[in-house]
Amino acid sequence: MDILLKYFSDFTEKQLGQFRALDELYRDWNAKINVISRKDIDSLYEKHVLHSLSIAAAFPFPDGIDIVDIGTGGGFPGVPLAIYFPNVRFHLVDSIGKKLKIIEAVKEALGLDNITTQHSRAEEIQGRKFDFAVSRAVAPLSDLLRWSKPLLRKGQFTVKEGDGSETVFRSGLVCLKGGDLAEEINTTGTRPKMIELSDLFEEDWFEGKYIVYV
Repeated sequence: MDILLKYFSDFTEKQLGQFRALDELYRDWNAKINVISRKDIDSLYEKHVLHSLSIAAAFPFPDGIDIVDIGTGGGFPGVPLAIYFPNVRFHLVDSIGKKLKIIEAVKEALGLDNITTQHSRAEEIQGRKFDFAVSRAVAPLSDLLRWSKPLLRKGQFTVKEGDGSETVFRSGLVCLKGGDLAEEINTTGTRPKMIELSDLFEEDWFEGKYIVYV
């Protein structure tokens, strides 16, 4: 938990309580349904929660928008982002139903009314549109783009920063990836914005990891 407070100082008391509760909730559920590797559960806050919140550090999502988390697994990045952005609606999608059982339990325990879940493949989602898609290393970028494109509204958002400046974001895909991505990106024919996580967080684990925004 301390590693979150090292980089984020604007949590409310409610958010602090929700983030603290994640450790016990995920340990308990991971003993029943293994969604986080045994060796990583002790690094939950660094390798899963803070990793997810890197998106929040780079994208100050405005209130009232809709975000789909493709292949959410045990709820990353969707659950930490839903805590951080309580006025943003998150739709967490996975093709493995037992993983969503964990998310529903976490949602209920923490009172995360801004989360909905769907047992489905992303390409099977019908009748829904979102402002952003997020994902964490679940598939090649070409697949994530193919799945997310039909789900995204066309639009842009102007967000005021703390210093009074404004940042404009267009609807798109925001995913967490690692390693040499040159060939993966080249196959898509796109020129995504790349943010190195080592520029945000100093821990060694974030070396070679990126936010990819298309």
